Amino acid sequence: MALMTPEQFEESLKDLRPKIFMNGKRVENVLENRNTRTVVEANKASYAWALDPKYKDIMSCYSPLIDDVVNRYTHVSASTDDLVKKAEAGTFTAEMLGTCIYRCVGYDSFHALASTTWEMDRDLGTEYHPKFIEYLKMVQTKDLSVAGALTEPRGRRDQKTLSWPNPFLSLKMVDKNEDGIVVRGAKINISGAYASHELMVLPQAAHFEGEEDYAIAFATPIDAEGITYVCQYSPYSAERDMADSLEELGNPVFGQRETAMIIFDNVFVPWERVFHCGEYPYSIKIVSRYAKTHRMTCGGTCKVGFMNQIIGASKLIQEYKGLENAAHIKDQLMEMVVLRETGRACGMAAATKGIEEPEGSGVYLPDEIMGNVSKLNICNAFWRVMALAGDIGGGLLVTMPSIKELKNPEVKDYVEEFYSFGSDEPTENIMKVHKLLQNWTAGQHGVGTWHGAGPVMAQKIMLQRVIDYEHEKNLVKNTLNLK
Repeated sequence: MALMTPEQFEESLKDLRPKIFMNGKRVENVLENRNTRTVVEANKASYAWALDPKYKDIMSCYSPLIDDVVNRYTHVSASTDDLVKKAEAGTFTAEMLGTCIYRCVGYDSFHALASTTWEMDRDLGTEYHPKFIEYLKMVQTKDLSVAGALTEPRGRRDQKTLSWPNPFLSLKMVDKNEDGIVVRGAKINISGAYASHELMVLPQAAHFEGEEDYAIAFATPIDAEGITYVCQYSPYSAERDMADSLEELGNPVFGQRETAMIIFDNVFVPWERVFHCGEYPYSIKIVSRYAKTHRMTCGGTCKVGFMNQIIGASKLIQEYKGLENAAHIKDQLMEMVVLRETGRACGMAAATKGIEEPEGSGVYLPDEIMGNVSKLNICNAFWRVMALAGDIGGGLLVTMPSIKELKNPEVKDYVEEFYSFGSDEPTENIMKVHKLLQNWTAGQHGVGTWHGAGPVMAQKIMLQRVIDYEHEKNLVKNTLNLK
């Protein structure tokens, strides 16, 4: 089987030497730094699940490309059943990790490139698709983790790309020769790339005549010469750095979503890893196909898993406090479930209504309207779920003392007494559940959910482009027998 063990995955990272900075310091080893280690653990779990008899139907599948079983996160959907399994995997990994599975953006990038390289070859006579398939076969055979990189810094939004004083605010090809291309610029808000094996780089947006040097897509090792990662650092990062024990944290093993800016300083990419170069009318096809696939993932699958964690913590707190019969809390929990199931329904609808795109390519993509609706719906739904959870959790979510006080002989007995709510549950458990809910309701997840896979306006713009009202108009015309 083309499946790595979790131990082999961790061992494989020792051979990589990415250049990483966090909190003003060089990160010498992603396996040892407490914050980067969370990304390692999240990706590592995906390798364990693919080999686990309980989860292998979700986390692995057969690939005809290499005639072997592969990790689902290296697969391109070839049917609506594949898309449904993709949706199920998104929910499963999110609820098990309580944070990102950092292979999902690369997974979604595979769909966009498999589809669009096939179309470019058909329309233009290029030879991108066979190169991409060979690359994907290599990824599957070696069971590599591939991170995706889409978002760019960009210049003023009221100016065209060619009018920006700094031309490298969008990733740009600066040279090409018989061996490959050289790129310069940056990608931002990229999740977990430095603890993967490969980066899949896609265009940020549509490109136009004169912008051929920006119309590029390629794959590169994460530690290629000229690549530097500048990582996020937040109060939650500092808390993890300073914790005496990870058990004090809201998500001890997997932490928060970890992102970075990736700097490309004259990075060389050989031609066999270049999948789009200058064919600017196809940049928007790569972007839109990636977007609808990732919006199904973000909107209808992974946030459903996150909601399961939030609902579970809220229900436990209700029970700890003896509020099982409180009508308003029962109503709040029910509303959270309705919001969760609405998100799940949108994601499943996007999957089951998916189609082969383009016809003949063998690549199945989610339904465009439902893919965008699933993400648009979840933006507001997730804020609402966090608000409801915050109300159930109460002020303790932001005023609770450190769990370390349970080991402080001067106050231990008081903390045990006054934070137990008179419950039989150990006070430590009660505090840990509150800490987990604090991680969701007072952390960075709200804005991340709002903007991940594109902010609300991005989905609205796409929906305005693709909605066709002819069916609805004709219904009325036929009902009224209009001439």
